[in-house]
Amino acid sequence: MTQTSPEIGHSIVANGIRTNYHDLGDGFPVLMIHGSGPGVSAWANWRLVMPALAKQARVIAPDMVGFGFTERPAGQRYDMDSWVDQAVGLLDALGIDQADLIGNSFGGALAVALTIRHPQRVRRLVLMGAVGVHFPISEGLDAVWGYTPSIANMRRIMDYFAWDRGLVNDELARLRYEASIQPGFQEAFAAMFPAPRQRWVDAMASPEADIAALPHETLIIHGRDDQVIPLATSLRFSQLISRSQLHVFGRCGHWTQIEHSARFTRLVGDFLTEAQADEPRPLG
Repeated sequence: MTQTSPEIGHSIVANGIRTNYHDLGDGFPVLMIHGSGPGVSAWANWRLVMPALAKQARVIAPDMVGFGFTERPAGQRYDMDSWVDQAVGLLDALGIDQADLIGNSFGGALAVALTIRHPQRVRRLVLMGAVGVHFPISEGLDAVWGYTPSIANMRRIMDYFAWDRGLVNDELARLRYEASIQPGFQEAFAAMFPAPRQRWVDAMASPEADIAALPHETLIIHGRDDQVIPLATSLRFSQLISRSQLHVFGRCGHWTQIEHSARFTRLVGDFLTEAQADEPRPLG
């Protein structure tokens, strides 16, 4: 892709990693963390909802190391410690003391881990189809993390993502395939999740006692028909986090922010707007 690609935003060094990120709007900052599909970037994940949320907040959406257009330093470890440190480093580099967090899938596990380790840096938490508790790996997630580049394979794993198969067409599969084969993309992706892949689900899980101790208001969102991350994970989060609410979208797979983008934006926007009026900041 050329430098005119919408996937390329601003560039800043976050915990020593030159990070590609998008920064839209004004107001209380919202850090949006993408999922872990092949060829993913912050823009590909959040493109339909960033403009609407940016009307009421400052939306910051980075490419986490190993994904998108953030640099991939030689010898880089791809683990939760590295991703949390990069995310906090981004907040530090931007001079942001506290933000709301929105995490999708892999990004949900990262958002939970960050909130546990740095509770004072987070005001409110939104988890969407989130990893972060233990569950038996699904066929869909195993296929996504086991992706090897071809248009046919991209089309096959995209069928796991969407309930509405009308969203999954040959053109989208071609575009996402081309994104996945850019220099360095597949090499980093393959290094993250080698088989057997259950261990990576387990590595991303935070201790349930730590999750249960979170004092933050939390909105949990899941597609009822998700074939990648089972609905049971969000049910577990809702049981563990006392100040949580759970919203389940019917006729929806793993792509809540795409299949129900307008409803997703209203739900999240209302939840975060409430905080501006009456939310006490959690103690660190």
